[in-house]
Amino acid sequence: MRPARLLGALAASALLLAGCGSTDDDAPAGGGTDATGAAAETVEIGITQIVSHPSLDAAREGFKRALEENGIEASYDEQNAQGDQSTATSIANTFASDGKDLVLAIATPTAQAAAQAITDVPVLFTAVTEPAEAGLVDSWEAPGGNLTGTSDLNPVREQLELLVEIAPDAETVGIVYSSGEVNSEVQVELAKEAADELGLTIEEATVSTSAEVQQAAQSLEVDAFYIPTDNAVVSALESVIAVAEQRQVPLVVGESDSVERGGLATYGIDYDKLGYQTGLMAVQILTEGADPAEMPVETLEELTLVVNSGAAERMGVSIPQAVLDRADTVVE
Repeated sequence: MRPARLLGALAASALLLAGCGSTDDDAPAGGGTDATGAAAETVEIGITQIVSHPSLDAAREGFKRALEENGIEASYDEQNAQGDQSTATSIANTFASDGKDLVLAIATPTAQAAAQAITDVPVLFTAVTEPAEAGLVDSWEAPGGNLTGTSDLNPVREQLELLVEIAPDAETVGIVYSSGEVNSEVQVELAKEAADELGLTIEEATVSTSAEVQQAAQSLEVDAFYIPTDNAVVSALESVIAVAEQRQVPLVVGESDSVERGGLATYGIDYDKLGYQTGLMAVQILTEGADPAEMPVETLEELTLVVNSGAAERMGVSIPQAVLDRADTVVE
């Protein structure tokens, strides 16, 4: 069912319910029947995700929870490209021919594939760093097409400032990132700009697959590591953690889930909340007829400081008390 037809169905259902003096307490909840006894409308939503890792998984579950909590009955077709762009393209093409009511694309590569293949139904993206640079929207304020969503553009400068606060003697910082991810290229450029002002030198190593991450990290002789929200690298984060622990150098990461997995610290966003916010945008589209072309790209303003004291010990790093005192979460 297309969103316009869904909107009409929901409106008609609301009028019928308004005319009833009472409701049947024994009626099944979710996917049962409406006031006329007809089957409740179900929205068909395709979800395409570039790879599995905790942040992207959390964004997906947050999205689904937002729809459930706002009374949207949805049937989900969830697909994972396993890090392969050609698979992401195939998934997008399948969704385009399936007649989904709405598509959620999680991360930049899958959003780009969806943008190429799907033009006649709303597409929401999440966990995309720079949607304009990725060619997904005309601008953040006025997307202009059938795509909009939420950005996970993280505070790169603040994260590097955190690194300097924890390791004031660090001079060189190694970044491992995927050369095929626009979101990573944007973050690396932001890191270089911040590094110039902070007196740091950025050393880079690029990968094309997760299997190359450990070798790339080992190739960098640096005083510290910084891993942005790069899907290929984060999915193999343990490889970088192992190198940091062996070298006894700090590893600052781009999001909190990576801290829980063994990264040292971050200022980051909650991906479950980011996905939930994307879900609220879907509710607007499906129930109010909102037009993605006119819905600005949204961000999650709330940031949290997360540190891992166990990781600090394993990396031979002493976290300043001032950092511990203001941390929102300390992972043992």
